[in-house]
Amino acid sequence: MNALKFFICAGLLAAATVLPSRSQESEYEDTPYFSGMPNYFIYSAEDIEFDSYNFFNGKNCNTIEGKKLRRVYSLKEDAQKASALQIIRNYSNAIKNNGGTVVFDGQPQEADCAEFNGLNMLVGKAIKDGNELWVEIATLSGDDYYMTIILKEAMKQDVTATSMLEALNRDGHIALYINFDTGKSVIKPESQPVIDQIVQMMKENPDLKIGVEGHTDNVGSPASNKTLSEARAKSVVSAIVAKGISADRLSPAGFGQDKPIADNTTEEGRAKNRRVELVKK
Repeated sequence: MNALKFFICAGLLAAATVLPSRSQESEYEDTPYFSGMPNYFIYSAEDIEFDSYNFFNGKNCNTIEGKKLRRVYSLKEDAQKASALQIIRNYSNAIKNNGGTVVFDGQPQEADCAEFNGLNMLVGKAIKDGNELWVEIATLSGDDYYMTIILKEAMKQDVTATSMLEALNRDGHIALYINFDTGKSVIKPESQPVIDQIVQMMKENPDLKIGVEGHTDNVGSPASNKTLSEARAKSVVSAIVAKGISADRLSPAGFGQDKPIADNTTEEGRAKNRRVELVKK
């Protein structure tokens, strides 16, 4: 996974630069994505392989799941303290200078869903090489500040041949989250188990015929999304046929952004809309 590596700006409006290592002053290390402010050391650190966190967006919270990194930074003894605004601006500039966007910058007072409601808070996200990274910086006065990062795990689905067949018999269709390279129809290796289960289902039910329908979110033009969804549906069909299933049992089709099942104004909704559906014929 080639996640984007960030470094904190040395000045408020300066470009992001690499800070010197502070490992000799703390038993903990900076995250691979953001380093700490000058004159601060890592008081505590926690890395969790999979967890969730609520990131405030100005109205409510986006709950993001994935690898979670938490750092608490404290001012070094006798060092010059940065103001809360200086800390927030440094991280804001680091996010923007590296192609990210600021989701929220302020001091929420009624964000009950947020862990640090009432503190000066910055929330940002970046997408590079298909990886989505969310970060929150929170501080009260600048003496200490908190960094929480989630490296979002791509939506995946654990399905079995039996569960797929049950859904097709019950509902007539099932939505599968098969991951592709961004903007392409190349199936990522982590989605191969889903393809294998489709093949198993069809081998165990030789009379079953299915439609394979590609769907996208609304990012991009309707025409390009339709073309992409068709290419992805055909890619799934080709992967199934390559494992011994007759092509005349499969019918690929692409609907682009025309049939959303969730709200395209949220990242979670767009992720649900980027799907492949199997439809019983």
